[in-house]
Amino acid sequence: EPEYGLQAASKRASSAGLLMAYEVSGYDQAVPSRLPRLLEHWSARRLADAGAQCVKVLLYYALSDAPETQERKRVWVERVGAECAGCDVPFFLEIVPYQEGQDEKSSQFARCKPAILTSAMQEFSKDRYCVDVLKVGVPVTMAYVEGSSASSGAFVHTRAEALELFRRTAAATAKPVLFLSAGVSNRAFIEALHLASEAGVQFCGVLCGRATWKDGVRVFVHRGAGALQEWLETQGVQNMRSINESLKAATPWWENYPADE
Repeated sequence: EPEYGLQAASKRASSAGLLMAYEVSGYDQAVPSRLPRLLEHWSARRLADAGAQCVKVLLYYALSDAPETQERKRVWVERVGAECAGCDVPFFLEIVPYQEGQDEKSSQFARCKPAILTSAMQEFSKDRYCVDVLKVGVPVTMAYVEGSSASSGAFVHTRAEALELFRRTAAATAKPVLFLSAGVSNRAFIEALHLASEAGVQFCGVLCGRATWKDGVRVFVHRGAGALQEWLETQGVQNMRSINESLKAATPWWENYPADE
């Protein structure tokens, strides 16, 4: 985010690109339907001028939204897409499914999440939105997949059902897809990537944070900065290597487009 990360971005490795967020982080809980908002003092052009090589916005999407709310969200994405197209900067759309009144960690939500995600991917793959890359969570909640290390025993989807849901959501779009970790553990995220690979779906990589560093927060709180530094240099590095190993199943984004594009 430019509010917090812009200064640090100047210290990144010369080989690293820069994706910047354009939306206000989070949502106003006093307003229903999780309506998105853009940063008031930024535009796609200004983000590009600040060094962004791609622009990202996050959209909460629910099938339970009223039709007029869904239309407002579609128009919002169209505006961002038109801005990005106008200054020739790639547009990454992050889709976060939800259902009004449901706990997103519940088994009830785990049952309806795949349909919500599939619907959103179908809609925002339309040319009118000018989306270049979709950034999405995996279609299943790993805590409710049979045999997952994240499962407490009760499950919503068998492994075979989970594989089919990966295939079904992948078929909803021809756009390049990146998987986000959605705050799960490193082990659970790697299991999800292995499921995607086993299902034979095309994905172009990952954009994840907490799956790599989340466990380090507890180390910092209980043992201090020195212990965190040691954790980052050991377990943190191993987490990154494990994810990189899983990415051998990923495919280049350009394979999603014909040669003449």
